[in-house]
Amino acid sequence: MSQSELAASYAALILADEDIDITADKLQTLIKAANVDDVEAIWTTLFAKALEGKNVKDLLLNVGSGGGGAAAPAAVAGEGGAASGEAPAEKEKEKEEEKEESDEDMGFGLFD
Repeated sequence: MSQSELAASYAALILADEDIDITADKLQTLIKAANVDDVEAIWTTLFAKALEGKNVKDLLLNVGSGGGGAAAPAAVAGEGGAASGEAPAEKEKEKEEEKEESDEDMGFGLFD
C-alpha cells in the first residue's frame, strides 16, 4: 500500500470515528494537518466516493466475515426451535453438503 493510500485510509478512519461525513476536502484537510505532502487529490476523491453512503465502522466490524454475514440474522430469527424455522436452515445446510459431495464424486477438485 502506498503512502497516499495509507494516509487517505487513516484520514477516513478518523472521520468515521468522529461520525463526520467522509468527503475529499475533509480527507485532504486531515492529511495536510498530518504533514503528509505526497497525496494527490485523486486519492482523497476515490476514497470519498468509495465510502459514500457506507458506514465505515460496520465495514471494520465485518472484516473477515466473508459471505456468511447474511446467514447470521437468519440464525438469530430461528432461535425459537423447529416451529420458528430451524428445520429449513438444516435442510439448506444438507443441500450444500450434498452439492459439495457430488462435485467430488465427479472427480472435480480444487487441485486437479
